[in-house]
Amino acid sequence: MKKMMATAILAVMVSGCATSPTETEERDGYFASHTFTAVGQNERVRYLVMHYTALDDAQSLDTLTKEQVSAHYLIPHLPESRRGKPVVLQLVDENKRAWHAGVSNWNGRSNLNDTSIGIEIVNPGFTDDMLGHRTWYPYNEKQIVAIAALAKDIIHRYQIMPDNVLGHSDIAPLRKQDPGKLFPWERLAAMGIGTWPDRAQVSKYLANRSPYEPADIRSLQALLKHYGYGEMPQNGILDDKTRKIIAAFQMHFRPNDIGGNADAETEAIARALIEKYREPMTPVPIERSL
Repeated sequence: MKKMMATAILAVMVSGCATSPTETEERDGYFASHTFTAVGQNERVRYLVMHYTALDDAQSLDTLTKEQVSAHYLIPHLPESRRGKPVVLQLVDENKRAWHAGVSNWNGRSNLNDTSIGIEIVNPGFTDDMLGHRTWYPYNEKQIVAIAALAKDIIHRYQIMPDNVLGHSDIAPLRKQDPGKLFPWERLAAMGIGTWPDRAQVSKYLANRSPYEPADIRSLQALLKHYGYGEMPQNGILDDKTRKIIAAFQMHFRPNDIGGNADAETEAIARALIEKYREPMTPVPIERSL
């Protein structure tokens, strides 16, 4: 009896598929029924990654359209405006993979080209003079308006989590520095784009220490790995790899000093971010230097 009922139900379903043009799509050589939808799915796009081009407008467009590197969107140096809205250049359809992230890792996931949308922004990045002094170049107001409008739209449509709005230097800290120390992360976070630590929590975790008091390296390594920097060593040594990852974190959240030193303020910011955006981790004690 149960078998007969199941057969009858299936027949009704199949009949419904055949007679409901809105649920059946004719393709080349077959029909695809959209009657049923699987629960086990999510959006392919889970990350939004920001870059600077380190080139001018013409060179940026040429490189991103004619070479084996690309991004979904390009924001020019001075975006045009149409009916009061900025014009951005879409170079790759969002449902296709762009080649912008390269070898990358964030919070347990790698190869972020597969699951991200990349935004390139025309900006020189930095220059070094003969004495080794580095000059970083700011983003102009028209660009920031365009970045905010584009990012808000992408985040809303794909429901991207705040901690998955990242810089290239966050997902590839050993080889990349874009979008640089002057990217307006704090301002964008105030608009609902990306993460930012609460000042009160940072003060709490600073625990009356001097901001530049040395922090325990092993503790800071554990905190940054838990926050998402998966390539962070766990050896308690301020080696070159550890310093580069700390510098990438500082460039995002403490841009006034990006020297890569393990200091108390960097540790306090990491703890505040974890409290706000991550599941609790095994307590890492605050170690004071002697």
